[in-house]
Amino acid sequence: MFEMIKKILMTTAILAVTGWGVIAIYYGDSHVSQIQILLALGFGFSGLLTIVALGMPSWRWRLLIIFGMLFVCIVLWWLRIQPTNDRQWQQDVEKLAYATIKGNLVTVHNVRNFDYNSEFDYKPAYYTKTYDLSKLKGVDLFSTYWMGPAIAHTMLSFNFGESEHLAISIEARKEKGESYSSIKGFFRQYELIYIVADERDLVRLRTNYRKNPVENVYLYRINWPKAEVEQIFLQYINEINRLNEKPAFYNTLLENCTTMIWMHTLVNKNHLKFSWKILASGYFAEYLYESHQLYVSDRLRHHLSFETLKARAHINVVANKADQSVDFSKLIREN
Repeated sequence: MFEMIKKILMTTAILAVTGWGVIAIYYGDSHVSQIQILLALGFGFSGLLTIVALGMPSWRWRLLIIFGMLFVCIVLWWLRIQPTNDRQWQQDVEKLAYATIKGNLVTVHNVRNFDYNSEFDYKPAYYTKTYDLSKLKGVDLFSTYWMGPAIAHTMLSFNFGESEHLAISIEARKEKGESYSSIKGFFRQYELIYIVADERDLVRLRTNYRKNPVENVYLYRINWPKAEVEQIFLQYINEINRLNEKPAFYNTLLENCTTMIWMHTLVNKNHLKFSWKILASGYFAEYLYESHQLYVSDRLRHHLSFETLKARAHINVVANKADQSVDFSKLIREN
């Protein structure tokens, strides 16, 4: 009985290691080649051969050692893959934002403000703007859903008053002709990018122009003290500048739109505690609500359920009406 359990556990481990190694070799350093395909097939065959050898005492340990050495070589090679800012990027992620700080004034360069005719038909435009930290009033959360309740893309937008909002979306930076894949996101296939943009770009793209599939966008006001919001904003700015000098990889599970928001909040003493709802990004807004970190008016605080708040937070209809208005940010917040 013990021997059977041991073989089952070893088989499971070998299958997991083989699967990881095959995918890692297949994707390589951002591009797939015929040689990579052949090497991936070869490693896959070695894994299956090792599993067969588990039932052959005279060959078992020899093949296990050989398989282990092959896997170590793959891991060492994989760890040598380095992120870079020098690729042929898609036009919407071609420019990196950066900022300069002088006292309370933060000047952000390459703020994206594309004008869209459709999701993939747009006119690129960027601007430079100076933001006064003394005017920072708070921060809002946008949650975007397109594939069920568990997965959402989350973005923060910093409110500097007088309808001045700076939105920042943490995303996978894609090369020309490259599409997003959650699986690829585990294997050092995308660099990390902080898209700093006007809400008329980042938000309107999702509410008004993405149709296949349709994205449902929800806007929540986060109830964090101004001093904490300022620290988080500066954390964002420091990371944006760092990525210009030292690029990093995006990771589907650990370094994505929502986990990085949480990481930036750690600068504050009373930060949000970790929860599985941070990994299941579709529940992040609900977790903030449960932690009393979403704004609810005093009049409604004790009897407004999250489901009701979420229904009120849905902005697709008002965003479509606001469309190209210069008051887009104000109009989507009127209710």
